[in-house]
Amino acid sequence: MILKSSKIAEYCMKGSPNLMIEVIIDSIRVSLMSQHRVVVLKDVSNERYLPIWIGPCEAEAITVKLQDMPTPRPLTHDLLRSVIREMGGKIAHILISDLRQEVYYARIVIEVAGDQIEIDSRPSDAIALAVRAAVPVFVNESVMDKAAKEPDEDIEKESPGDAGEEKADEKRLSAFADFVDTLDLDDLDDREE
Repeated sequence: MILKSSKIAEYCMKGSPNLMIEVIIDSIRVSLMSQHRVVVLKDVSNERYLPIWIGPCEAEAITVKLQDMPTPRPLTHDLLRSVIREMGGKIAHILISDLRQEVYYARIVIEVAGDQIEIDSRPSDAIALAVRAAVPVFVNESVMDKAAKEPDEDIEKESPGDAGEEKADEKRLSAFADFVDTLDLDDLDDREE
């Protein structure tokens, strides 16, 4: 689906009453239970994170560009960026626009001859294209309100060097220390001979 509008603000007013929240790619994580990956987007002005499940190929496409890994030939997202540019377009930004029945929807916003064209996309493909074009990624406020996660307060308040944490670790490890103290390590020398 392709939409045309002269301004993204017009889209926000007509198509959605919500604001767009800028995010950055915080990380890409691997599920130990499946072949899927999770791209974690972080709100640039808050401690909110939006996890989106993506496929392994899309995760690899994003990672390759983020890590500046050379490829012998252009990948699909490189090709798409080149096609847009050669046809006189410029990618303005991408927008994670909706979340329905646990499925995310995105829009690639392209400027062509003074107009903006919005192309429906999977978020993973839109993000892979955004990292190649070095354009901002936005999330509709309603999507962030529905699905964003905030770190637990307990985790935020604790620092790695907390004395209380060190004492708790010592207490948990004391059983292992007692066990190690009971080992007769001299027997190991006898076995080696």
